[in-house]
Amino acid sequence: MNRQVDVAVIGAGLAGLSAIKEIRQSNKDFVLINGGGPGTTCARIGCVPSRVALHLAAVCQGRRAADWLGRTGGASWEVDPTAVLDQVRVLHDSYVDSALTGSVEALGDALIEDYARFIGPNTLRADGQTIEAGAIVIATGARSFVPPDWQERLGDRVLTIETLFEQEHLPASVAVVGLGPIGLEISQALHRLGVRVIGIDAGECVARLPDPVVNQAAVEMLRHEFPIWLGDPATAECRGDKVLVRAGPNQALVDRIFVATGRHPNLDRLGLNMAGCATDGQGVPIHHPATLRVGRLPIYVAGDAGGTPANLQLATEQGRVAGYNATHHTPISLAAKTAMSIVFSEPSIAWVGPDWSALDHSQVLVGQMRFGPAGQAASAGPHRALLRVYADRHDGRVIGGAMVGPGSEHLAHLLAWGAQQRLTVHQMLEMPFYHPVVEEVLQDALKELARRIRPIGSRASALGRLITWRGRAACAA
Repeated sequence: MNRQVDVAVIGAGLAGLSAIKEIRQSNKDFVLINGGGPGTTCARIGCVPSRVALHLAAVCQGRRAADWLGRTGGASWEVDPTAVLDQVRVLHDSYVDSALTGSVEALGDALIEDYARFIGPNTLRADGQTIEAGAIVIATGARSFVPPDWQERLGDRVLTIETLFEQEHLPASVAVVGLGPIGLEISQALHRLGVRVIGIDAGECVARLPDPVVNQAAVEMLRHEFPIWLGDPATAECRGDKVLVRAGPNQALVDRIFVATGRHPNLDRLGLNMAGCATDGQGVPIHHPATLRVGRLPIYVAGDAGGTPANLQLATEQGRVAGYNATHHTPISLAAKTAMSIVFSEPSIAWVGPDWSALDHSQVLVGQMRFGPAGQAASAGPHRALLRVYADRHDGRVIGGAMVGPGSEHLAHLLAWGAQQRLTVHQMLEMPFYHPVVEEVLQDALKELARRIRPIGSRASALGRLITWRGRAACAA
């Protein structure tokens, strides 16, 4: 059976569904080809299950800490791991079902449930059909990478974000290998649900934190909860029904090993060689980063399939751009946005703007502030929460920053918006702040910077003098 359409979209994740929305607005014929499980990465294995686990873990942690508030019996409160996993699955399935009702299942004949394979630059094969398309959008997502020898030797002792929440029971002990955002969030959630956790990373940082000072603060706080081994690669071998994991001088025997060392794009089934496109070392079609087009071919790559870090907003925006460019002669480009990354641990971790290593430190000033006792952060308990803001030492323009502390996910947005608008430290200080709120930590860090940056213009000069006077008065007091 042959079928001709204007656009074929491969993958029903956020990028693919966003492309479909854009294609529909152009009144073009399309098909959506989707193999594997339904739903987006966020709903199936990303934000939804991990946030549910983190929330349940936070509830457990709060109950155990109830004695601190004068309510006895909290420390003896027990968790039913099976019930926790059941609840995660219930919430996960309900979200996936609701997301699919109005998006995928309503497509009718435009949906082909099978894996697609190129048989030419404009031609695909799926479900016994040959589909000729004027343009093709690849939005096949990505999956966890497990070293092949580990998978072969350890078998079902290896868990990933795709398989963890499908277990009938939580293991008694887990070594989490890879402390990026996924690994760190899962480590803390499992620990607070009663699992003995060891976190391992071959690098020296957690959550891919680029700022060394904030990273050290984060490591110190997390080590109060569970052991963290940094700086040495992990090895693993079977010992009976358990796994012996080693990293440098450390070793431990655990029930399972959770691997979060990276994700690989789902491209191996596509037969990209038949499309005639060049690929990089990960097998990703080499494409323009702004228009997402693969060379001069009518092929576009969007979302995690393009090798970018998993990010809902980015996948959605890329899908929109790919869908538009697949249906128009004049392309549009992705808007340049200030980089931002957030990890939903407790306390949360975030960073904004360029990596610390990419900065010219001779041209940058850093404003540093502890969260306590500023505003709302004082109620978050004893820890070494820290915020660092970067600014140009000459004109005071805010560049970015890094932080670990309660409410970091919100502070990161404010900082990213300021950097995106190219605001100066003094201009950000003209924005309204309230008390007592965690945003006062950002205000104090900006004030600390403002005392070292000469304001530009008379209005800013007056503000600078006021800030300096307040600072001197505070020191005198």
